[in-house]
Amino acid sequence: MKKPKWVIAKEQARRASAAQTVWLFGLHSVRDALLNPNREKLRLVVTKNALDKLGDAARQAGVEPEISDPRTFAAPLDPGSVHQGAALEVKALTWGGLEDRCLAREGERPLVILLDRVTDPHNVGAILRSAEVFGARAVIAPARHAAPETGALAKTASGALERQPYLRVRNLADAITRLQEMGYHVLGLDGEADVTLEDAVAAVEGRPLALVLGAEGPGLRQKTRETCDGLVRIGAAGEFGSLNVSNAAAVALYAARRPVG
Repeated sequence: MKKPKWVIAKEQARRASAAQTVWLFGLHSVRDALLNPNREKLRLVVTKNALDKLGDAARQAGVEPEISDPRTFAAPLDPGSVHQGAALEVKALTWGGLEDRCLAREGERPLVILLDRVTDPHNVGAILRSAEVFGARAVIAPARHAAPETGALAKTASGALERQPYLRVRNLADAITRLQEMGYHVLGLDGEADVTLEDAVAAVEGRPLALVLGAEGPGLRQKTRETCDGLVRIGAAGEFGSLNVSNAAAVALYAARRPVG
């Protein structure tokens, strides 16, 4: 029997609404999202044990917990998700634009990370953690061909997703150009580059700095390489390809933040 048009329309609206929300899972991710006043929280599904562990974060979040049996957990998660008895449906965060997050103020030397088609959510989550630790202003990625905000990304980020701006831009090369206009020196990481990251950073001491990392395997796209101010490698020996992109980001952030001299 053919469905009435109003039923089809309702189902389409429900699917569209679901596509605009994210299910976070795991105790750390859920707790930090509950504590984030900028998160729009829609639905909290927890086991009794997980609710006890979340404590005040759950009680003060303004969303009524739905107690679920751990054997038939009610949240619509992938079967392999390690949810630890806690899942939270939320709206994606809005961080604003490049100028809102990356504009350098007097006496500051901001640092940002750009990701060129890094699609693995676990890598992006780990990069967000490192970016937070080293005080990066933002992690910037294209709106397409990059890891979206998902539960898997949030769990790997272990709370950093709630605090570390993750900006999605239409065109990465245009974003690089805009950063350059804002005074940033933009360095692309390439394992075969002649110049080391440490030497390049020392040469532009005091300027805002942006580091661009490409996907494992293909690396930076040609347009991205051409738009950067220079290409650099990590360390005096070895190749960038020997590190995965999240480890490379952590090492690069550390090198960029080390005092010169």
